[in-house]
Amino acid sequence: MTHTENWIWLPESRYPQYQTTALTGFEESESLPYTVAEFQKEYRFEKTITAAKLRVSGDTLFRLYLNGDFVLSGPPAAGGDFIGNEVPQPQFYAYETELYPDTHTLSFFARVQMGPVQICDFSMGHGGFMLSAILTFADGTTSEIHTDESWDARRNAAYQAPRLYDGCQPNDTFGPAQSVSNRWHPFPADIPPRVEEAIYPEGSTITLAPGEKREVRLEFDQIHGAFIQMESRSLGTIPLKVEVRELDEAPIIEDCILSGNDRYTGFFLHSVGNLTALMENHSESESSVTLGILSTHYPVDALCDFVSSDPELDLVMQVCRHTLKICRQTHHLDSTRHCEPLACTGDYYIESLMTPFAFGDLRLAKLDLLRTARMLAARDGRMFHTTYSQIWVRMLWDVYMLTGDKTLLFDCREALDLLLSRFAGYMGDNGLIETPPDYMFVDWIYVDETSMHHPPKALGQTCLNLFHYDALGAAAKIYAELDSPDMAKHCLETQKALGNAINTLLYDGEKGMYFEGLNTPTPEHLLGGWMPQNTKKRYYLKQSNILAAWVGVTDDETSRELVRKIMANKIPGDFQPYFAHFLFSAIHRLGLREEYTLPLAERWKAPVLDCTKGLAEGFVAPEPTYKFDHSHAWGGTPLYSVPKAILGLEINQPGMGELTLSPSLLGLSHARVELMTPYGKVTCQLTEGQPPKVTHPEEVTIHLK
Repeated sequence: MTHTENWIWLPESRYPQYQTTALTGFEESESLPYTVAEFQKEYRFEKTITAAKLRVSGDTLFRLYLNGDFVLSGPPAAGGDFIGNEVPQPQFYAYETELYPDTHTLSFFARVQMGPVQICDFSMGHGGFMLSAILTFADGTTSEIHTDESWDARRNAAYQAPRLYDGCQPNDTFGPAQSVSNRWHPFPADIPPRVEEAIYPEGSTITLAPGEKREVRLEFDQIHGAFIQMESRSLGTIPLKVEVRELDEAPIIEDCILSGNDRYTGFFLHSVGNLTALMENHSESESSVTLGILSTHYPVDALCDFVSSDPELDLVMQVCRHTLKICRQTHHLDSTRHCEPLACTGDYYIESLMTPFAFGDLRLAKLDLLRTARMLAARDGRMFHTTYSQIWVRMLWDVYMLTGDKTLLFDCREALDLLLSRFAGYMGDNGLIETPPDYMFVDWIYVDETSMHHPPKALGQTCLNLFHYDALGAAAKIYAELDSPDMAKHCLETQKALGNAINTLLYDGEKGMYFEGLNTPTPEHLLGGWMPQNTKKRYYLKQSNILAAWVGVTDDETSRELVRKIMANKIPGDFQPYFAHFLFSAIHRLGLREEYTLPLAERWKAPVLDCTKGLAEGFVAPEPTYKFDHSHAWGGTPLYSVPKAILGLEINQPGMGELTLSPSLLGLSHARVELMTPYGKVTCQLTEGQPPKVTHPEEVTIHLK
């Protein structure tokens, strides 16, 4: 039995102004036709329902309840980029999940927000909700139910605008829903729904005397990705202004009026470290407010630990793991404060590598790769961040090695072909990438008041070429796995030619280091907001030299010397935690882990000790007024890089069925490292002066060196 996909919305005859909306959250919220709709339907059967396979989606956001209990929120993110948003996204997604109600009655209730608000929100431009369920009864028979015009619908007028709620607005009466044209055709998302936990810290229930005004601040032990939830008990109204912060930055505000015995659950995903609420009791009797959050994240079904003789290092790992947890939503987020779309592949690549040392479930990483592939295929291989499009290739290979899921390679083949073809068109006569639409993203650093987010050629060309060099090597391995030896050979030949051009044109033999790019002018037709005109100054920075050592564009001894210069600060500039990931990887590749792994990890200790609630976005402020967030998992590479170095981990075959370990304490006196494979957990216990103790699933072959 297959699911019937029938979408419903508020009837146009009754709600003509609440039918269509903007496509993305990039548009000004004031211009959005924002509304919240509610749908309900009760089904009664003579037989007991033992299982219900649900397929559900909605535009733009929804919360679904069954028999009064919360089921899930969604939909899974469509992905998206910072460009191409003038037309609907080429993909939409639905959750598919199974429930076991053990009842004769199914009473569904859904609350749906129409209107993208955050920049990771995407819409097909029209309100809609879809649910179908294949029911299995106790006697083994099956039946299907789905949304249609027998469902009830109404607008909830209390949700007036994003983060603006007025409980004084009367509820509309329910009436028949209207079927709408299916413009979504959602793909099934092979991930479980997010979990939610209501958190009410000490002091969260506030009693107010008649007419009393009060300001209350609530602190949370950790930063959460969360929705605001409030309840009131009153014979009147209680206006509230809730300021949401991670620490002490400028707040994001929700304005609410709770009326009587009211309950509010927001739709805006906040990054919450503390709440400050200014409230006033507009009644002549005592009232109360309970203020809290619904902490939400991708489910955690397993947990890997790291324990060592260095408690400060252990704390770094704990903060990295927590920040990774909150950034795993319906797609990986750069941070729960920024909530950027799927375009930030550099962030999600690092998060995917952290996952086996934290939770082990890589389905979210696989879906992110597939969503990005569909986006690339629809846009002829184009992404906003040119470097991130190359990291997508590396991420595809590395996630394949972690999971062994070869289907993923086949599903991404078209996008890979288009991406490499596009970059072949950027090549100049000198053998380098010369005519890309941009050189971003390099690092969250300013040089001579120029942002390395979207640098000129002299600050970005070498890094883009090195990322492409690495992507060609990863692509060659992918094509070999796809039984395409001619394409694999072509990638290796192209990589070799590019490497020769990089070493000939971008390496300064006298200084013994790479510089960041050529000083030749950028053609006028390529200039724009993300491509500044080139500079006449030659720059020597750590970024290109870190990448050169990581990708192996030169011989290993030269690469080791580059790492030594970087660690001794003999190459100018600084780097953020993002580029530290590639430095860790270069250190590991070149056999320098004993010398440099823990000294590099030291950089995390001060910011983590300064804030243990979440991971700081960077080491050094890119410019004086910039305030780092503390929910940024791109900086969590120690959770991957340190235990990998302690294990001396090498994955010998896709799916982690065969591993080589060369354990080392790296100067610690003891350590326990846990790694989740598709077959279960590998644990390595190390104590100074004793041989390593390794336990592992029988399906995993371990070679100890």
